[in-house]
Amino acid sequence: QVQLVESGGGLVQAGGSLRLSCAASGRTFSTYTMGWFRQAPGKEREFVALVNWSGGITSYADSVKGRFTISRNNTKNAVYLQMNSLRPEDTAVYYCAADAQGGIISGRVDAYEYWGQGTQVTVSS
Repeated sequence: QVQLVESGGGLVQAGGSLRLSCAASGRTFSTYTMGWFRQAPGKEREFVALVNWSGGITSYADSVKGRFTISRNNTKNAVYLQMNSLRPEDTAVYYCAADAQGGIISGRVDAYEYWGQGTQVTVSS
């Protein structure tokens, strides 16, 4: 069983920055692909970014490319999302997720077995 706990959300003005953190339990964290997703009110949950087990492969949604950076620290069982140049349209609940199955690296919501409770990010204009 994997437990994920996000932190670091909050209210920020447009153009500002936030850093989200996700603390994970589980001895095999270093083998998981980790992802960040977000869900705005009335919208479906969408992919934001992912990082493979080693940190050597990352992928981003086009909407955040160049502004967000995902990283991980396997010694601390943690994954991070640095968000810069935030926009009002980035407002959403942000979720950390773990793909413990291995195999093809994917940004599909259904590829991830474990989810955190989410952290709210609100960007004011």
